Amino acid sequence: MALDSERWFSEPFSEEGVAFSLEVTGKLHAEQTPYQYIEVYQTTHWGRLLVIDGCVMLTSRDNFTYHEMMAHPVLFTHPDPRNVLIIGGGDCGMLQEVLRHPGVERCVQVDIDEGVTRASERFFPELCRANDDPRAELLFQDGVQYIQDLPAGSVDVVIVDSTDPVGPAEGLFGEAFFRDVYRAVADDGLIVQQSESPILHVDTILKDLHTAMRGAGFSRVATLQYPVCSYPSGWWSATMASKGADLTQFREADAVSKPFKTQYYNAAIHRGALAVPEFCRHLLTDQ
Repeated sequence: MALDSERWFSEPFSEEGVAFSLEVTGKLHAEQTPYQYIEVYQTTHWGRLLVIDGCVMLTSRDNFTYHEMMAHPVLFTHPDPRNVLIIGGGDCGMLQEVLRHPGVERCVQVDIDEGVTRASERFFPELCRANDDPRAELLFQDGVQYIQDLPAGSVDVVIVDSTDPVGPAEGLFGEAFFRDVYRAVADDGLIVQQSESPILHVDTILKDLHTAMRGAGFSRVATLQYPVCSYPSGWWSATMASKGADLTQFREADAVSKPFKTQYYNAAIHRGALAVPEFCRHLLTDQ
């Protein structure tokens, strides 16, 4: 039985033989920017829905698992993160999570498409509470070029909050990009990159990402796994890399006593997210 396209937004994944659908009550926004097509819907049970080029970016109901697991594990793994760079992240949810850490002195967010941020400020204001924080700087330009122009060793943590590796985000998954990140981060610097679904992409995107990070010079790579109900398969991942630091060790006492509330992340979740399922061990076990 076909779903009524007036009542349901559907994102098909033909190569995997599955689709994800949300019941909607109306479209709130539609905009073709120079880079992509942005839509916002009101759903019946999942709050508001942000869609870019036909792909689900976030919902009001479940975006917290993605934003928290992309931000807090890498920040608690770094010994003292002060200067943070976000590539992508135009909805500003990542910026908000980073700036919950009182030790962060500066966070630059570089997204190529200002339209995403303006739509988020209008329709997802709960994600944009840190936009006026004096430690925040929002830039709308090419993140790949921005990384290339950074002084060597000038950043503590790079968070790549990108869309899927197609279109404007394609360059954020290659070895050349990671070589630029390797140069830009300090000796104890870290990068984390959203790395798609382990169940759908372990032998494609995840494998290629691990290879590219190691090829760029990062000697340690580790993938964290966590749920995001509205993403393909509902099972998502973030992959961290370092120049030598053990990514399975983190400031656990600080994570336990963190001075801010989270909805999903805690120290136990952090430890558990590093566990590697048997079918992934050939790739995701750090060497």
